[in-house]
Amino acid sequence: MTALDRTFTADRALHPWQDPALPVAERVDALLAELTLEEKVGQLGSRWIGNDMQDAADPQPDADPLNVAPMQDVFAASGTVPLEEAIRHGLGHLTRVYGSAPVTAEQGAAETVRLQRAVVESSRLGIPAIVHEECLTGFTTYGATVYPAAIAWAATFDPELVERMAAAIGRDMRAVGVHQGLSPVLDVVRDYRWGRVEETMGEDPYLVAMLGAAYVRGLEGAGIIATLKHFAGYSASRAARNHGPVPMGRRELMDMILPAFETAIVLGGAGSVMNSYADVDGVPAAADPWLLTEVLREEWGFTGTVVSDYWAVPFLATMHRVAADPGEAGAQALAAGIDVELPDTLGFGQELAERVRRGELPESLVERAARRVLTQKIRLGLLDPGWTPEGSVAGAATVDLDSPDNRALARELAERSVVLLDAGDVLPLLGEGRPAPGRIAVVGPAADAPRTFMGCYAFPNHVLPRHPGFGLGIEAPSVLDALRAELPGTEITYERGCDVRDEDRSGFPAAVAAARAADLCVAVVGDLAGLFGQGTSGEGCDAEDLRLPGPQAGLLAELAATGTPVVVVVVSGRPYALGEVHAGAAALVQAFMPGEEGGAAIAGVLSGRVQPVGRLPVQIPRTPGGQPGTYLQPPLGADSQGVSNLDPTPLFPFGHGRSYTAFEVGDLLISDAEVPVDGEFTVSVTVRNTGGRAGEEVVQLYLHDVLAQVTRPVRQLAGFARVRLEPGESTGVRFHVHADRTAFTGRDLRRIVEPGDVEVLVGTSAADLPCRGVVRLTGPSRYTGRDRRLVTPVDVGPAARQQGGGGDAGQS
Repeated sequence: MTALDRTFTADRALHPWQDPALPVAERVDALLAELTLEEKVGQLGSRWIGNDMQDAADPQPDADPLNVAPMQDVFAASGTVPLEEAIRHGLGHLTRVYGSAPVTAEQGAAETVRLQRAVVESSRLGIPAIVHEECLTGFTTYGATVYPAAIAWAATFDPELVERMAAAIGRDMRAVGVHQGLSPVLDVVRDYRWGRVEETMGEDPYLVAMLGAAYVRGLEGAGIIATLKHFAGYSASRAARNHGPVPMGRRELMDMILPAFETAIVLGGAGSVMNSYADVDGVPAAADPWLLTEVLREEWGFTGTVVSDYWAVPFLATMHRVAADPGEAGAQALAAGIDVELPDTLGFGQELAERVRRGELPESLVERAARRVLTQKIRLGLLDPGWTPEGSVAGAATVDLDSPDNRALARELAERSVVLLDAGDVLPLLGEGRPAPGRIAVVGPAADAPRTFMGCYAFPNHVLPRHPGFGLGIEAPSVLDALRAELPGTEITYERGCDVRDEDRSGFPAAVAAARAADLCVAVVGDLAGLFGQGTSGEGCDAEDLRLPGPQAGLLAELAATGTPVVVVVVSGRPYALGEVHAGAAALVQAFMPGEEGGAAIAGVLSGRVQPVGRLPVQIPRTPGGQPGTYLQPPLGADSQGVSNLDPTPLFPFGHGRSYTAFEVGDLLISDAEVPVDGEFTVSVTVRNTGGRAGEEVVQLYLHDVLAQVTRPVRQLAGFARVRLEPGESTGVRFHVHADRTAFTGRDLRRIVEPGDVEVLVGTSAADLPCRGVVRLTGPSRYTGRDRRLVTPVDVGPAARQQGGGGDAGQS
């Protein structure tokens, strides 16, 4: 009888830690009491089988390579050990069994069974490993649905839709034996040049918090541990350079970066957090006990696991240089609060046990981390008597990782994420009273290239460039394909014109000739995501400035000079400076990497079949330089009024988005002119559809602290609501604003609600705010704690016009 058979018996629990009837804490206590020091340390490590990066160092000649060879030294790929040695005393995690090479669900399941059986049989007490995978744009594995990138989720302003998507992702992962997903990214954008903007949910902490918490609820509800990343400050690196130092003070970190993480833990129920690679004001996150223990656990009450970002532990030695070697790095990380080292065990190896025996490291730190890991394993059912490796992957035989339901959901997300920046006089193409164009020239490097719809952590961009014979693994019609299907009576010609980033302009003449011969030109430009310099967007693909990559701006200029109306569609992972592009365009559309169904979504918006409802989660800059980074600027970062020659005003503001109808927001009512610093007031407006089509508007509430002890943003999003209205219809929207929503970090680094005037602004973007009023907070200053209000509830409907409390403090 094998150790596996001895340990997992269907008819009875052999040990207390296998008894589901006992409280989880008692089961964990019983198991820890049986483990040796070496076995406790074993639970803190991981193993990534086959990740020796040989493919990356020697890519196939026709591939678009994942070229990470320059990073091999810091990744310490050669420092990993054989599986047998790695699992000798047990193992915490198995890394990316499905996500490292193009394998089917059945092949991945077979490998998962093989590895889990090896882990259990080598473990004296038969403890399985947690299997984790990436899921930033869906389950990152071959043949799985590629949903829009996170920046596109943000453009929907629709938490319920994001939650449904996450639940679908989680169900697919759970069916094949995955336990933990490394998502969502809660980094708040601070500089658009950063390559990983595509992985974020935009530049506003409240929007990121609401969507992030929704994603977590969906994933956790499907039985997958959600992992918040990157904790914290990663997105604010100097000059937007990946892994760059973060010159941010603690107050800005607490007000702009941390609230989204707090919300996803308190309201979303996230079970795991991943540290950031960054060092903030000189302190690497992986070795920061203030961040990983004091804030995360003591202030917020987090009880899950902290996992390291890949190789972040040895990076303390090789990159940050705050540790002499990986062993010392492991000791620092463990003390700070990291529980599991990913993706391989380099700093959390058995040297930790040796340090404990030498008296250099308290055993309590090892036990603290092991307790958290084992708690999750028991809650996942991995130590229940009926668990087997084969049973854990039972769904792999029948699961369809790109099912019709998945694709329908991907299509809905894509359609709702497309942002109509300016319809001009040409959109929609099938508008009432306007004849359909007889001839359309479709040009641009993203017009017939579905990979441009996908983020850098989508499997076709993340792994398949090293395996060119596998194609995309999914069906993903291009914009060209979709327009031909959308407009069957229109003659459509196609010319690529140029590459996304190759400076070769030899294709310009053919593209210009096609445009000149057409009634309308649709130019599709933007990004191609990759990793570590192999793309124009994605991890390690940072931008020097915000010009469209390569020769694309030049192509657009020549197309505009033809005199043919040019509809410009930007498919990108970051906002680009479109001032000159807008000046020459007949219409302008922004699609943030809309996933495998992006082609049909874009074509539907262009034709008018799809009513555009997306809104900008970032600004669109006017010029490539001189932009402030985000709309959340204090007074000195806003309009300079002649103090500087650089104008930070964006081309299109945060929250902007047009539709094929029109809306009015007015009739502001505020329930009370004064409320105490622990009180609540309501803000109501009426929204009217004044156009001729049904549509949706995103009503946005902003607050401005008129006078504070530290500089505050000139406006900051505090609530939003999607409202769907038929032509001529109107309804009410009411926001319930607690005084906690005005809290900020004061000079003493404590979160405070101050008395004084708060300006209330309601409208449809950060720059279109027709409704303005003032509420005065009264009483002594109040410090907030763990129970502070994180959300602004919203009512939509006729009853939302009813007001309670004091008199009308509003004006429109």
